[in-house]
Amino acid sequence: MGAGDGKAEQSRLAAERVARLKRRLDEAEGATKPWDADAVSEKMVAEKLGELVPRGWYVLHDVHWPGRPKANLDHVLVGPGGVVVVDCKNWTGEVRVLSGVLWQGRYARTQAVEGALAQCAAVSSVVSPPYRRLVRPLICMAAQPDLFGVTASDVAVAGTQRVVGAIEALPQVLDQRTVAGLYAQLGQDLTHEQEPGIMAFRHVRPGTVVPPAAPPTNAGAPAARSGSSARPVVRGNSSAAGAGEGHRPAGRRAAPKARQHGTGGAGRLALLAAFVIFAVYILPYWGQ
Repeated sequence: MGAGDGKAEQSRLAAERVARLKRRLDEAEGATKPWDADAVSEKMVAEKLGELVPRGWYVLHDVHWPGRPKANLDHVLVGPGGVVVVDCKNWTGEVRVLSGVLWQGRYARTQAVEGALAQCAAVSSVVSPPYRRLVRPLICMAAQPDLFGVTASDVAVAGTQRVVGAIEALPQVLDQRTVAGLYAQLGQDLTHEQEPGIMAFRHVRPGTVVPPAAPPTNAGAPAARSGSSARPVVRGNSSAAGAGEGHRPAGRRAAPKARQHGTGGAGRLALLAAFVIFAVYILPYWGQ
């Protein structure tokens, strides 16, 4: 075999390696896209739910699912209307609630409704017995902003433009002190990271706990007793701080599985890109 034949064989092998690496690169990109879309939709819903904070609602984002160590709950709200467990969905196509059934196109999505009910039951299990009946499930559709409906199993389904109104329309069943107490309890049971001073939703992190702003004095709400604080006191390894005293515990819980997957996918993409550059521009001339 001559020198020219050797170079041709090296070029052929390099081309085959490049083709394989490109296929793997495309597969890795495809695997990370669903995670990225879900993260964007969850953040968008979190920003929308932030409108409820000045109206007396406490918000917890991306917290533990009780009884399922590797699963998370997207959002849990505590306010005058009770406790609302929000499950975010980023479905495409036509989504509607018809005759008490949630549909995506021509498919009935009963499993999603059952999942929302399971999340609600899990949160109810850690709430004090007198308040368990006040925990409600809600599915928020990020890609269908004007959707609203209620399934036969009493699961509300609302788009991003209707979710705030749907929650705010709930009848008042809790006073301010009870709301603060439930928030403190759920803050301990559902998350290890509690930062009561955070009010910005532009940088929502897993486990962030956001309290409502102090209600206006002329809003007609009952005033807190003298010597007590409207903000909950979270006992345990960390204590709640005031609005200007953001407290962070020494240890943070591990990032959710979905976020870890997204970070690992970005690393794999960078590594594969380096392999492609090496194979195309360096390997054919190696040893010349």
